[in-house]
Amino acid sequence: MINTDKNHKHTYDAQGRMTCCTLEDKIYIKAGAKDLIYTKQEKENHNHDHSDDDGHEHSSGNESTIKMFLPAIISLVVLLSGIALDNFLKPEWFTDWVRIVWYVVAYIPVGVPVIKEAFESIAKGEIFSEFLLMTIATVGAFAIGEFPEGVAVMLFYAVGEVFQTLAVKRAKANIKSLLDQRPDEVTVLRNNQPQTVKAEIVNIGDIIQLKSGEKLGLDGVLLSETASFNTAALTGESKPDTKAKGETVLAGMINLNTVAQVQVTTAYTDSKLSKILELVQNATSQKAPTELFIRKFAKIYTPIVVLLAVAICLLPYFFVADYQFTDWLYRALIFLVISCPCALVISIPLGYFGGIGAASRNGILVKGSTFLDVLASVQNVVMDKTGTMTEGVFKVQEVVFNSDYNKEEMLLMVDALERLSTHPVATAIHEYVGKTNNEIKLENTEEIAGHGLKAEVNGKQLLVGNFKLMNKFNIQHDVDVSKIVYTIIAVAYDNKFVGYLTVADSIKQDSQNTIDKLKMLNVKPTMLSGDKSSVVKFVAEQLGIANAFGDLLPEDKVSKVKEIKAKNETVAFVGDGVNDAPVVALSDVGIAMGGLGSDATIETADVVIQDDKPSKIPMAINIGKQTKKIVWQNITLAFVVKGIVLILGAGGLATMWEAVFADVGVALLAILNAVRIQRMKF
Repeated sequence: MINTDKNHKHTYDAQGRMTCCTLEDKIYIKAGAKDLIYTKQEKENHNHDHSDDDGHEHSSGNESTIKMFLPAIISLVVLLSGIALDNFLKPEWFTDWVRIVWYVVAYIPVGVPVIKEAFESIAKGEIFSEFLLMTIATVGAFAIGEFPEGVAVMLFYAVGEVFQTLAVKRAKANIKSLLDQRPDEVTVLRNNQPQTVKAEIVNIGDIIQLKSGEKLGLDGVLLSETASFNTAALTGESKPDTKAKGETVLAGMINLNTVAQVQVTTAYTDSKLSKILELVQNATSQKAPTELFIRKFAKIYTPIVVLLAVAICLLPYFFVADYQFTDWLYRALIFLVISCPCALVISIPLGYFGGIGAASRNGILVKGSTFLDVLASVQNVVMDKTGTMTEGVFKVQEVVFNSDYNKEEMLLMVDALERLSTHPVATAIHEYVGKTNNEIKLENTEEIAGHGLKAEVNGKQLLVGNFKLMNKFNIQHDVDVSKIVYTIIAVAYDNKFVGYLTVADSIKQDSQNTIDKLKMLNVKPTMLSGDKSSVVKFVAEQLGIANAFGDLLPEDKVSKVKEIKAKNETVAFVGDGVNDAPVVALSDVGIAMGGLGSDATIETADVVIQDDKPSKIPMAINIGKQTKKIVWQNITLAFVVKGIVLILGAGGLATMWEAVFADVGVALLAILNAVRIQRMKF
């Protein structure tokens, strides 16, 4: 196997032993998926020069399936011919050196590459590798005259390796399917003439012409009056999403009907889709504890197995009366074949990749397999109310101001101050007020977390927020807050209470389904909100949430989560990932809703739900549970089957054929099981 990657550098541990180029590395590199196994640091270490003849199979991953199977096919044809000559035809010439050469020819296509890998590993300090196990086992079989079995072991090993490579290719394609969603070229209008140019050279402010069926290459705002888009690349949902003039449209969206024009607002590398793609690509470097353990286990396990095989071969000499070296060597070789950890080192990461891919396909971005494990064990989902379980689209219901104040003037001042906020309530006020007075001068503006906004207008203090803000500044009022169900925005000016606005939000369509599914998964939902308690309890009662708390400051939310964690229970927090950063940091896994709305959300959260559907929360938990289930099924299968056949082999009751099943057979079963998650419906 000649290296085709001129940008590879071996990596070593503190003792100088090579830590790269294992069987796992080989499989993933052949599949063109080395970015799925290396951490960011390891990827950097794999990007330096070394010679072309170092013996590593670092192919580009573009090999055809036929080419990958060709050595095994040649070996199989020659092996079957040899078995037929041995057992059925039995010609006189098929003896002695002719027979040996025949089986050597059968062995070469599949055996020489593995032997070469074994010697290369030894030369670099990694003595005990899977390649060495197979080399010793098959060369040993030849040494004692078991030629067909020696060829068969290496043949099935090679076939298993090809199937593993194909499975990894599938996982890679699934995980990185989003990469095809970003077109390299776009049509830009220059002097009203369409020009096709590379997407990365398009400037902010340029106008893109988007024909029906075309994918948008960059983020922007819609200039056309209306346009419908397929947003499946971003949200996992293929239903049309109609946008109006001035609304944001994102790279990866597909224009469905008429020709549309979009003005670019974000550089190619800074688009939401680019950030999502980077997140998905980096997700696989965040290893789950189970995955890390198996990798470490294999490094310790393999040399122990070799030493045990030597013991099985030699120690009986001192205890068995009729000791036959070839018999015990055969048992030792069987032991080696059975003990190869291929099923574990390939199928377990593949299971996690399948889980990440399944989540991505459903519009859920999981930042690493470690978070899949956490999701699987979640016992509590603590969620924000606004924007998570409710639409987050508020509308002003009523304005109750003191008659001493000019209602229109006060609303303009309130609107001017609220324009400093991105809170949905602020948007509701903008829509209600309508016009903007740009002549209002705000001074000494300040946002008080959990309370509201403060500023000076015409030298007088303006306060807009909740009644905790009024109390903080000793503003006297006679409003009975408990009797008002809706969210209240209190207003004070010149240290006097002006009045209040009420705003209302609506519950999302699938919120009820979300709570029902969480309960089916034995996950306890809790709602925490900075909104007034009456509103929070009203929403909670409608959804069937027993634990709901309102009027909470960020630090109060932290306290509530600490109370849950004090019970040694796992907590997932669902919010916007920015305002609730302290709670997200405290929780075992942070889930961000509607991640497309915020760059910071994508950066902060461990799991990003790309659309605004809360039903994706139990779906993410279920994907985590199914992934963990499959991983442990594979671990159990590998250890149980190998353990049984190992005992039989050491006792002389198992042949090389049973050994092949225990190794390659179990590996293939584990791989097929790992791939299964990619086909599941959640």
